[in-house]
Amino acid sequence: MRQFLIVDADDTLWENNIYFERAFDDFCDFLSHSRLDRNQVRAVLDQIERVNNQAHGYGSRNFARNMVECYRRLAERNIEPADIERILALADAIMAQPVELLPGVPETLEALAGRHELTLFTKGHPEEQKLKIDRSGLGRFFAHTAIVKEKDAPSYRELVRSRGMDPARTWMIGNSPKSDVNPALEAGLGAVFVPHDRTWHLELQEIPASAPRLLVIERFADLRLYF
Repeated sequence: MRQFLIVDADDTLWENNIYFERAFDDFCDFLSHSRLDRNQVRAVLDQIERVNNQAHGYGSRNFARNMVECYRRLAERNIEPADIERILALADAIMAQPVELLPGVPETLEALAGRHELTLFTKGHPEEQKLKIDRSGLGRFFAHTAIVKEKDAPSYRELVRSRGMDPARTWMIGNSPKSDVNPALEAGLGAVFVPHDRTWHLELQEIPASAPRLLVIERFADLRLYF
C-alpha cells in the first residue's frame, strides 16, 4: 500500500553536525580560556542556544550569533571587532562545505519515490536549507518540501493536515529523537529512527521502546526492506 514518507534532511540525507562541531572546536581554540575546558565552554554555549533557538531558530547564522554571545561572556581579553569577524567567519565556513550525501541515500530515495509519496521536512534558516537541498540534487525525489522553525508535534499535525496525508499511512524518517521520532509519534504517525553517531547532542532524547509504530534501522538504505 502506498505510504506517505516524511524525510528529515540534515544528518539523515547528508552530513551536517560535523561541520558545526569543527567550527566549535576552532572557536574553543580561538577563545583559549585559561580555566574552562571544551566541555565547560560547550555547556555555556548550550545554555545560550537553548534560549536563542526558540527565538531565532537554527542554522549557521544563528550559530554565529550564539558563538558571539558566548565569546562576549567568556573572553578573558578586550574584545576587538576583528575577534567578532573571526567568529563569524567560522560560521560562514559551515555553509561553504560541500553537501556530503550519506551512504545509500540517492538510490534509496529513487526506489522509494517510485512506490510512495515523499515529503522533505526540515528545520532551520529557509535560505540555508534551500541552498543545501539545491546543492544535494535530491529535490527531484520529493513531491513537497517544507522548512519550518521547529519540528514539534503541532508542526507534524499541520503538515499532515495541509497535505491530506492519512496518519495511519504516514511515517517520519530521521536521525533526531527530539525533532523527528518523538514528535511524530506524539502526532500519531509512524517513525523510523536512523541513528547517526554525530547527531547534535541537543537533539538527543530517550525514545519510547514500546511505541507500536516505531522502527529502528541501522542505515538509510534499509528503508527499502520495509517500504
